[in-house]
Amino acid sequence: MRFSRAMAGLALTVPLLSACAIDAASGPRPAEASASGVPARVSARTAASAVDVTGRRGRMTAAQRESLLKRLGEQGGGNELNRHLLAMASFDDVDLHAHNDSTLLIDGPRTFAAMFESIEKARHTVLLQSYIIEDAGISDRLAALLARKKAEGVHAAVLYDDLGSIGTPKRFLEALAAAGIPTCAFNPVSPFKRAGYWGITHRDHRKILTVDREVGFTGGVNISAVYASGSFGRARLRTEADPKRSGWRDTQVSLRGPAAAALEDVVRKTWNSQGCAGMLPPPAPTRTTPSRGSDDVVRIVPAGPDEAESRIYAMLLNAIDTSTRSVYLTMAYFAPGPEMIDALCDAAQRGVDVRLVLPSISDFMPVLYAGQSHYERLLASGVKLYELKDAVLHAKTAVIDGVVSTVGSSNMDWRSFEANNEINAVVFGERFGSAMAEVFHGDIARSSVITPQAWQQRSLVRRAKEQLARLFERLL
Repeated sequence: MRFSRAMAGLALTVPLLSACAIDAASGPRPAEASASGVPARVSARTAASAVDVTGRRGRMTAAQRESLLKRLGEQGGGNELNRHLLAMASFDDVDLHAHNDSTLLIDGPRTFAAMFESIEKARHTVLLQSYIIEDAGISDRLAALLARKKAEGVHAAVLYDDLGSIGTPKRFLEALAAAGIPTCAFNPVSPFKRAGYWGITHRDHRKILTVDREVGFTGGVNISAVYASGSFGRARLRTEADPKRSGWRDTQVSLRGPAAAALEDVVRKTWNSQGCAGMLPPPAPTRTTPSRGSDDVVRIVPAGPDEAESRIYAMLLNAIDTSTRSVYLTMAYFAPGPEMIDALCDAAQRGVDVRLVLPSISDFMPVLYAGQSHYERLLASGVKLYELKDAVLHAKTAVIDGVVSTVGSSNMDWRSFEANNEINAVVFGERFGSAMAEVFHGDIARSSVITPQAWQQRSLVRRAKEQLARLFERLL
């Protein structure tokens, strides 16, 4: 990974020294120290000058941006939020979207219910982009609903990854074709399927649904049978002997507001870049009526192998380096490489509460072993580790300092960082951060704690598997 923690800190030095004073003589204070080079105190005006914000009526002025950040700061985490925004702006353009209503969705049943409800209410356009479409029951319902909305005059299109969706029921695509709904396979497995668009290692791992540019969904949930039931209470409720078959633990986010339009733009860009047959309809007119509920500020972060480095990886690494209070990370596939391990260990050693919820069972064991090969160093640095019991963990989330929360498709492994199209939604502020933290602590309650003493007692065979997986970490 080419993103440099040292360079990010250096990039901050010159502009920030003029904007904020640092008391060098006193040294870093535990509650304010970080590794990113961001000053201990950052004003809303300084943070507002470093970012762009789009609201319901277009791009905000400097005064509007400052007012927005001051309102967010009234929740109690203003300085932490300003510091993170300034750190992000040191290495990337930070385009924010204001006036969003953000809702956490836990597991498949709740996610599918919310997605289908939104499609039912569609008036103009429904766009779906998914890595996997395989569950016959859900896909049949989806095809029937999209066909009915098409008959009502709603435009629809479906983009799926050809490798991830290799098990897609044929009747699903046939039903969409019969209804006149265009579909497109991302990077077809066969080089003859769509000439000029083939790359067997470049996959589209994103999961996005947008409706009328007003409502959008993203996260880790595929259209798959593993989401047929919820993950909680599985010891009582599961009927399958193998917990890998159903009830996966995952997280999705629903966004109502300008961030949904940003998600739709990502789908449109991917569709056009793939030379998909069938024209997408023009974007629906933007509505300026205020949303009911929260007023969240959201950043949409797409990433792909055409970039010099993953924007998602750089964003996570930078946020961990900027942290002063807490890093709560939930990750399905954890094989992050030395630079991310350094960041997590550094944060814990400077007094940040670093906790990771990781899988105890997996549908791909080599990645699990590769992640566990880092446990010894993490534990020695003070990182607290937990492994979720009973269910396969598929969520990819983080909440940092209680004010920067991310939900997305990107795992913390090299395939996500270097080979896949991924997307994460970052929600700023304590309201959403508190909801994320509550879910995180619920996952801890359903997990086993990994202690240094217990980890030292693992078998030699287990250690050998970890070291073998570490050798191939970048290929997993």
